[in-house]
Amino acid sequence: MTRFVVIGEALIDLIVREEADGTFDASKGTEVVGGSPLNVAAGVSQLGYPTELATWFAQDDRAQRIKEVAAAQNVAIIPGSDEATRTTVATAILDSEGRARYEFDVDWNIPEIPDPAGVGHMHIGSYGATLEPGATRVLRAVKRQAINGTVSYDPNARPDLMESPEKVVERIEELIALSDVVKASDEDIEWLYPDTPVEKVIRDWIKLGPSMVIVTRGPWGAYVKLENERDMLVVDPLNVALADTVGAGDSFMAGLLAGLTKLGYLGSPEAKARLREAKFADVLTALHQAVITAGLTVSHDGAYAPSPAEVADVITTDPRLA
Repeated sequence: MTRFVVIGEALIDLIVREEADGTFDASKGTEVVGGSPLNVAAGVSQLGYPTELATWFAQDDRAQRIKEVAAAQNVAIIPGSDEATRTTVATAILDSEGRARYEFDVDWNIPEIPDPAGVGHMHIGSYGATLEPGATRVLRAVKRQAINGTVSYDPNARPDLMESPEKVVERIEELIALSDVVKASDEDIEWLYPDTPVEKVIRDWIKLGPSMVIVTRGPWGAYVKLENERDMLVVDPLNVALADTVGAGDSFMAGLLAGLTKLGYLGSPEAKARLREAKFADVLTALHQAVITAGLTVSHDGAYAPSPAEVADVITTDPRLA
């Protein structure tokens, strides 16, 4: 079985309501475990591929909650991930209309990956790939992995931490060039390249080196470009009753990675070569699984990780998704 390693943040989201005078009381907030890479790791694990997470938190009560959530999802925390001085907290401050602004208290690095040559697939994403000092270690791990197996990347832009596109776009494009699969949202693209159409960004990224580039567009589905296809494919979303969109992109990524691995397109140098030659027809079931898992997630509250049985039930209802 392919050894999956995800690198990125696992943190605490503190959700608070803003007072009429613009202040907020953190003691009245609700704390939940979060982090895009943790969500992806949980999603891949739920779909049958036990996953390891290299992250960064302290040895405190908040970290204990993170470890409990990871264990419940069969995600193993890589040793050394608990050496931070404090566990990162992302405070989401909601105004009277439910709009959020964020404040971050971040401590970020990553531990060394044990037996790195034994990793079949590595996923990276979010601010952990661009925020120092951890970003340098992430890049080193990705360069090694690009030779030994396959890599996926979700830039998952965080403007509050990344500050400006100019500060991060060079590193993001360097990581894209080392990756086999890249997924971003149209909101990520708009922030990184505000004056460039999504379609042009997709074509520019595929020229950097990935075999597959996907941009998710919410209710408009996802655009997919393969290195070995001339044209671009649009994959429609699943028609579901929306609960919320928390974790939708992470669930899409998890479903895609599990699907591509099952098809033999991720997890080794040989899989890398096969993905380079793939056509849309070869990867359509993986794309459909990504759509299904994302659809199941948005039909639940929070960053829900669907099971293989739930995915199979959707396909039974609509065999065109097989």
